Amino acid sequence: MATEVKICGLKTPETVDAALDGGADYIGLVFFPRSPRHVDVTTALKLADRARGQAKIVALFVDPDDKVLDDIVDKVQPDMVQLHGDESAPRVREIKRRLHLPVIKAIRVGSAVDAARAMRYNESADLILFDAHPPKGASKPGGNGLSFDWHALDDVKDRMKFMLSGGLTAGNVGEAIAATNAAAVDVSSGVESAPGVKDPELIRGFLKAAKAAKHG
Repeated sequence: MATEVKICGLKTPETVDAALDGGADYIGLVFFPRSPRHVDVTTALKLADRARGQAKIVALFVDPDDKVLDDIVDKVQPDMVQLHGDESAPRVREIKRRLHLPVIKAIRVGSAVDAARAMRYNESADLILFDAHPPKGASKPGGNGLSFDWHALDDVKDRMKFMLSGGLTAGNVGEAIAATNAAAVDVSSGVESAPGVKDPELIRGFLKAAKAAKHG
């Protein structure tokens, strides 16, 4: 079975088309003003409509309040939401109940102890996304182009469905999938020519590599 792939932080019709042409399973739209990948609601709706029915639309938030969630979800109509902040398990459960949508919860990993934290979310999140810790002083919690030791997942990778992120590129995604047996992978900075600027050819190359990868 081919690995599912999420291309996150898309901002233009051309890059959405490249993701869809390459067989992306998820399209990520970022609603976090400090991110170079942030999109406004009007742009997000146009991009979501372009991909709707071809890939799952994921709206990414960082510690959002209810008003922000309600407004964006009502207007953009995503298929899923991704929580990339410090949301607790009860908060994840509350958001899932409030929106009636599946939830992806990002967990920042530096060690096996960090990875084990994901078990707290098993009953509240539909999918765990393992990402690297941001560098000290970083302005955003994800999309920093950093990887982590994939062996940190050894004790949890067979106990949940998860998506692997953090420093993935076309050059290393095959190794990452073989090492972790990830059912899905997520990429953002690894398909960019500059922060927030997606490259259609890099998107296609990543999708080709990820879809051809063999599980461990």
